[in-house]
Amino acid sequence: MNWVAPIKDDETLEIFKKKLREVDDKYYILFEIGVGTGLQLQEILKFKNSDIRDKDSIEASIGTKNIKRTFNIPGELKQIIHDYTEGKDPEAYLILGHSGSETPLSREQAYRVFKNIGKSIGLNSIGAQTMRKTFAWRYYKHTNDIYYLQNLLNHASPSITYRYIGEKPNVEVVLKKMTPEENERSRYMLFKDGAGKKRILSLKDTLDSLCSEMDNPTNNDAFFGRVDCLLTEMEDLVDNFKNTK
Repeated sequence: MNWVAPIKDDETLEIFKKKLREVDDKYYILFEIGVGTGLQLQEILKFKNSDIRDKDSIEASIGTKNIKRTFNIPGELKQIIHDYTEGKDPEAYLILGHSGSETPLSREQAYRVFKNIGKSIGLNSIGAQTMRKTFAWRYYKHTNDIYYLQNLLNHASPSITYRYIGEKPNVEVVLKKMTPEENERSRYMLFKDGAGKKRILSLKDTLDSLCSEMDNPTNNDAFFGRVDCLLTEMEDLVDNFKNTK
């Protein structure tokens, strides 16, 4: 399975949207809502026109525990939705399936269209999470607020959110935002049953193993590429950690 990545280039993003419109406006609207709000594909497909028309925000349940989160609708997107729903039955589904159907578009069909258009323009990392990841990456680049995204996306930690958007964790940002209560909890968890030392030793064992493997003539270029990426990320993290007071 290919890794699903956000679309980070503005020009590529606009080309992708244009291609969606060429297939059907409903795919374009679906994508605009996902990229503009961070809502999940399956949540958008549940909407009826009255659920989202002329709204400044919308509440949706996320995760297996159905946690409620509020997703803001920017003004420009609000106008796009208004124009698209003009004259339509308020109780009809926003994104309909086949022509003449009263049922919503299926998640599988939306995924197929996104995937095929991605391939047609050389994007092989398109998937059901592309909209949400693109929203999150663009929001982070604009605000540098990883904590807002962590809460909105219901992630357990900032590091998960960084991985989700394909960015290296900014340890300085994370550490400066830690509350005294979070610091106290970290201390407790690291000392409990020697967990902190065990984690450090586990990392050390991994690095020792990689160090030994460096002289193994059977390793291919891909192995060294992975090691290089790992070391680069670790070096950046260590530098951030050392420079954070």
